[in-house]
Amino acid sequence: MASLGAAFAELGKRVLLVDLDAQACLTFSLGVDPDTVETSVNEVILGQASVRDAIIEGAEGVHLVPSVIDLAGAEAQLLARPGREFVLRGVLEEVADDYDIVLLDCSPSLGVLTLAALTAAHGLLIPMPCEMLSHRGVGQLLDTVRDVTKLLNPGLQVVGILPTLFDGRSSHSQAVLADVGQRYGLPVIEPPIPKTIRFAEAPAVGRSILSTSKSSKGARAYRAAAKGLAERLWS
Repeated sequence: MASLGAAFAELGKRVLLVDLDAQACLTFSLGVDPDTVETSVNEVILGQASVRDAIIEGAEGVHLVPSVIDLAGAEAQLLARPGREFVLRGVLEEVADDYDIVLLDCSPSLGVLTLAALTAAHGLLIPMPCEMLSHRGVGQLLDTVRDVTKLLNPGLQVVGILPTLFDGRSSHSQAVLADVGQRYGLPVIEPPIPKTIRFAEAPAVGRSILSTSKSSKGARAYRAAAKGLAERLWS
């Protein structure tokens, strides 16, 4: 998500990233230590702070609402709250006009926060590793999306699947890539994001691969994917 946000920023877009994962991987990836964060998405969704108070300027021209480990307990608190699925939509409306795009980075689980993100979102982009077992997770997510569009957010659209960890030398990766679009009837964002050690190196210095390895095949793939998405989103 950090790389995609940075690629949109390179295109001149005003980008806000919201980290909705208690493990705070996105926050770390942008060079922010969650232990030093004073106001996070946790306080925002619990109504203890304004989203504007939580926004910090991240690397590479993007803004960030960071996450902290305390977010793991927020879901339990939200369970007892009426209209919990709409809490994120409400707080993001405050800053909607300040940005061209707001990217919500969710955890892999289909918990309350993910439902809140789907309820707030206009579009869903599904990153999917080019591994056969990943198909099962996509199918489960799409079942949830159908329920969300019926009950909570009729305007939600699936933008497409973004293939990741693609190994062009592997027949397995090629088979998964060829199958995924037909299996789910969804657009497949091109090009697939290649598997490279450069992605593991970037978070260590708090930057995306677009900054740490500008000319790498991974950086080029993210720039191309963002350009294609931008042509669709801002056509």
